[in-house]
Amino acid sequence: MNVDLAQMAEQYPYQERLLILDGAAWHRSKGLVVPESIKIVLLPPYSPELNPVERLWQHIKDNVLKKRIYESLQSLEDVVAMYIGGLTSQTIQSVCHSTYLPHYL
Repeated sequence: MNVDLAQMAEQYPYQERLLILDGAAWHRSKGLVVPESIKIVLLPPYSPELNPVERLWQHIKDNVLKKRIYESLQSLEDVVAMYIGGLTSQTIQSVCHSTYLPHYL
């Protein structure tokens, strides 16, 4: 995780980043080194409804998986990859929007 945070800070040196993380042990580790340009918000335990990425997964399920049968796992992987690759930043922002996030910005 430290490597990921360092790379993110290096790639975007002049931009602040907000990371919303679940309660995984490595997200709460005392050894975690968070660069100044990155702010971490930890979600409360057992709160998938607050995790923006959970809404994105549900959006993908609703639009790719629901009421469909795929011939093979490879076919399913291809369709999911194509769908994710076609998502616009506007769609992702719309699906993942949370009213509580401005509080942290």
